[in-house]
Amino acid sequence: MGTDYSVETIQKLEDIFTLQRLSRPLRIKRYEPGKELFYTVKGVVPAKSGSAKIRIEKFVGGGYAGQVYKIRVLNLDTPEGPIDGLTEGQSYALKILIPPSGFARLFRNFIYGLAFQGPFSLQVNPAAARAGALWQKFIRQGAKIRLGSEKAVVDILGTVIDPILGSCGEISEWIEGRMWRFEVEDNLDAPSSSPEYLSKRSFMAHLVSLLHEMGAVELARQYEWWTCKSQPNALKRTSSDPAPDEGLVAVDFRAGLALLPFIPMCPKDFSLILKGIARGSWVQFDRGNIKKLQEFVSRNSDSFSGMEEALEELKTSEKIYRDSLPDISHNHIKLLYKRKLWSSIRKGNIESWRIRNITDDKATEKLTKRVLLFLLFSFLGFIPILGRFIRKLWGRADFRLHYKQLLSSLKYIGRALRGKRAENLIRWHRAGRVSSDRALRLVVSPLRFVFHFPLSFLPPGFHRFFTDWKTFLQALDNIFARPLRLYFKQAAREKWLRDMVSQGQKNGMLTEKEASDITAQIKEPFIQKYLKSMAVHVCTLPITQIVSVIVAFVYVRLHPELSWQEASLHAGLILGLFQVTPISPGSIVRGLYVTVLVIRERNFKDYNIAFFLSFFKYIGYLAFPIQMAYRYSDLARFMAGHWATGAVHIVPIFGERGALLEHAVFDLFYNYPLTIRRRLRERQERRKGVKTRAWHIPLSVLSGLVALAVIGWIYFLQTGFFPSLKNIWWITVWIPVFMAAAITVWAGGARLSKRILMSAAGGIALAVCYALLDTAMNVFVFPSGNEVLSAMQFLGQAGISALWKTFLFTFLAIVSSLVTEIRRLKPL
Repeated sequence: MGTDYSVETIQKLEDIFTLQRLSRPLRIKRYEPGKELFYTVKGVVPAKSGSAKIRIEKFVGGGYAGQVYKIRVLNLDTPEGPIDGLTEGQSYALKILIPPSGFARLFRNFIYGLAFQGPFSLQVNPAAARAGALWQKFIRQGAKIRLGSEKAVVDILGTVIDPILGSCGEISEWIEGRMWRFEVEDNLDAPSSSPEYLSKRSFMAHLVSLLHEMGAVELARQYEWWTCKSQPNALKRTSSDPAPDEGLVAVDFRAGLALLPFIPMCPKDFSLILKGIARGSWVQFDRGNIKKLQEFVSRNSDSFSGMEEALEELKTSEKIYRDSLPDISHNHIKLLYKRKLWSSIRKGNIESWRIRNITDDKATEKLTKRVLLFLLFSFLGFIPILGRFIRKLWGRADFRLHYKQLLSSLKYIGRALRGKRAENLIRWHRAGRVSSDRALRLVVSPLRFVFHFPLSFLPPGFHRFFTDWKTFLQALDNIFARPLRLYFKQAAREKWLRDMVSQGQKNGMLTEKEASDITAQIKEPFIQKYLKSMAVHVCTLPITQIVSVIVAFVYVRLHPELSWQEASLHAGLILGLFQVTPISPGSIVRGLYVTVLVIRERNFKDYNIAFFLSFFKYIGYLAFPIQMAYRYSDLARFMAGHWATGAVHIVPIFGERGALLEHAVFDLFYNYPLTIRRRLRERQERRKGVKTRAWHIPLSVLSGLVALAVIGWIYFLQTGFFPSLKNIWWITVWIPVFMAAAITVWAGGARLSKRILMSAAGGIALAVCYALLDTAMNVFVFPSGNEVLSAMQFLGQAGISALWKTFLFTFLAIVSSLVTEIRRLKPL
């Protein structure tokens, strides 16, 4: 969806389809900017109807609930009087309640079908769309009472039915807003850190409370914080900047996925499921409590003056909506005896088929009059593929004519195939599978299209990589040549940064002023130095992958005895291990580069954070943005956000831009290192004037050795033999951890580096002593044979035992020392 494509090319392909003069219409998944549409609009409050001509200005995005556009109203015809809030020439938001993605639509409908045994009502039932719009109107008034302003909830102005996409929709005010800004914060320990983040959390909590008070309990799930994906539903108006606690507005009250008791989709769902069961709702979506709403309206009657008719319409729409679905979990035994309920379900299904363009007006009329035809048509819907095809022939005269002509005219078959190619190529080009020129060539080349068709089942990037020579060369250039250009050519580095800044401004990560300030700083020496260093980081990106593939290949070649399955498994494990290790070949190269810079420039101060972080995988890519935090805060924040969150967006559902995972990753990789640096500085300040202590190191080592001996003795009493490390590793590894923590805590005024060295020395001493103890116990106290070892043999055996124990204990001691030092400070 985020791929750049040519709207002009899409239009040309649509024109090619039109020129084929096919009897069936073009299958449209979504609209392009510039498209003009005509709708019958029904206002929300008051419910006045009219017609509107609108133009699509841009496609904003889409999810499970539907697709959103920014539109401009070109013309209004309102014979019943003006529709409140709609004005010619103004921009609005249009939400059509059908996902642009085929997979999202199938998954959403499947979950909804399991929950309510019917089609997705918000898309296909005008009463459901009206009920949702009216609920939102009442919630907006409630926000005026509880949140201080009705502007805290986006104003919904009218409902529509889109006959082309086959879905209900709604027109709302257009909000010039953004997701949260990534805030640079070096004190995540403080309850007031990240004010904008905390303001949004508080706003959403108050909104959830309001929704519960008004009876919209299930809609409150849209703003429950710990769903971890609700945060994008609340925007911050850009006009309210820079105040972090102003301008927040709830913009999405249409749920996409139903909540089933056996399919929780996020942490919060577990408690929501239990609460729903407690009130009798085994499945949850958007059901409200009209009685609670009426009570709220009665208590605040002055604020709801003039909305009496809207409340009555809401009651009517809710009943039509709820009675149009079997909904076993709520209707249960009513389905056994209420004929009127089944009549409503039948009407709801027939209406849904008409809106989804499954039936035309003539077929809809027949299904309305004849119950047996309705039952047969419904039954066909349960037959995969064939049933859908038969319903299409039965329900649509234009499709019957289309297939009749396919069976009777070779020329029509040729035109139909050309039209089908154009239809597919619209989707391919929009997804980035083919370029503009290639799309226009493929539409007139059946053989080349057939070659591409099997590749259309691959991810778009792979499809284009294997079929587009320019893309193939560009990919190789990005991997091998571009990093070198970034390192050696200043102009290339500056263009790289400007492109990122431009994209960041487009995505709302930067304001116009911030983007201008950053580009003005590009020529500064420190910026150039950091950009060059980041270019080196880009160069190291493929190193780990290349080394892991070489190691896996060499391992398999050196073990010819492995079967194909075993070799594949071992190779996969090697590749996986390289991905999860905290230090990798690429990070080592990156760390060595920073080390060389420090030595060559004799300047540790400007690299003090990058020097340590560069050796670690993943977080090392953010080493230089973090290093820049205090000197160039806007640039540092943007680059950290750009790098840290880029990978998050590939995570399904939870990786959505603006969701909680995105902010958590930014905090983890950017703000948390800054917080650690602050903690270290504060600790050092508190220790000024305190003498360094080292006398406790032998005592700590001795205590650790005694603990290991006691563990071994207890094991001996239970099993009859003295254990080696592999027998009791699960408890032994904690001894050097606690020992190093004690050494670090009691080191007085020693600097961090000295504390780490003390802990490492303690780890080495403990490992050597434990190796001697272990060997002595197994050779002299609990020998396994009659062989007597000489002193040299004993030392040799102990040395081998100490070798890998030293590595393990030293590593654990260093990690423990670092963790002890970076822990949260106790307030003075």
